[in-house]
Amino acid sequence: MKKAILITAIFITAIFISGGLTTTAGTRECLKQPAEWLSSRIGREHLDNLLTYQDAEGCWPKNVDTTSEVFRGSLKDLKGTFDNGATVNELRLLARGYNLTKQQRYKAAFLNGLDCILDTQYANGGWPQAPNPTGYQKHITFNDGTIIGLMTLLREVFTDKQYGFVNEALRQRAEKAFKSGVQCILACQIKVNGTLTAWCAQHDHKTLAARGARSYEHPSISGHESAGVTMLLMSIKQPSNPVQNSVNSAVHWFQDSQLNGICVQRTSDGDKQVVSTTKSEPLWARFYEIETNRPIFSGRDGVIQYDLANIEPERRNGYSWYVNTPKRVLDQWQEWPWR
Repeated sequence: MKKAILITAIFITAIFISGGLTTTAGTRECLKQPAEWLSSRIGREHLDNLLTYQDAEGCWPKNVDTTSEVFRGSLKDLKGTFDNGATVNELRLLARGYNLTKQQRYKAAFLNGLDCILDTQYANGGWPQAPNPTGYQKHITFNDGTIIGLMTLLREVFTDKQYGFVNEALRQRAEKAFKSGVQCILACQIKVNGTLTAWCAQHDHKTLAARGARSYEHPSISGHESAGVTMLLMSIKQPSNPVQNSVNSAVHWFQDSQLNGICVQRTSDGDKQVVSTTKSEPLWARFYEIETNRPIFSGRDGVIQYDLANIEPERRNGYSWYVNTPKRVLDQWQEWPWR
């Protein structure tokens, strides 16, 4: 079975090696460690540190190493999120830690986080960017793999034996949430002139229409986020006809939207430029205008441009405007039985 992409963006602090064991590791690094490390004094210290970063809702903050040291601030200042891969790896680590140590505090923290994910899901199957969201956080958030990460974890909960400590009622609830998430994905897929295409980075939590976020992130079809969504759908065993149709439609959109004969390079002063080439693999724009399917770019002024060179250097160089992630979709699709 093909694996869905789980996009994580957790900042890792320095790693020190002492006597063959890692003494400091972020969440992703902790997950890579052998069982003897995680059940050792050092490993348990990382797990206990992680507990101090769990907020009142049951989630963890983003872009923070939640394992290497104790959080010494105020609990009210902790703002957990699902953005940038936050929370899902913390929960994986707690599940593994509980299975190795049988410490009830790890199980309790895991169940608290799982409840938060399940309780935050909208009735239509989508998820916001964080519990108690405000502003564009309320949108159904595919951006940076948010929903894909949550759904991948939920599927692990009801299929993977390492989550056997979760009671049957919760496992069934996780399965129901996953299936509801799939239905939300199908409902959000953008249709242009009667043809299914792909997805926006975020969709309205009530109408499911494509929505913008920050000033330079407009309602559009996303070349990047749509790749993760499509690969999740391809990873479903025995996909329904609507799922098959959704995947094949998205793949056809990726095929039609690939950009050939260009590459992005930096000048000697670090400025990004799009140049012609005959040697590079296809690229895709991060955002496509919905009606025209033209790649669009935007600075902090919120004005849509059709040339990357026309936006200010700060946004031109500080954002991923071109991606190659759809190449993985096309490669996996070649082996997908329902193509």
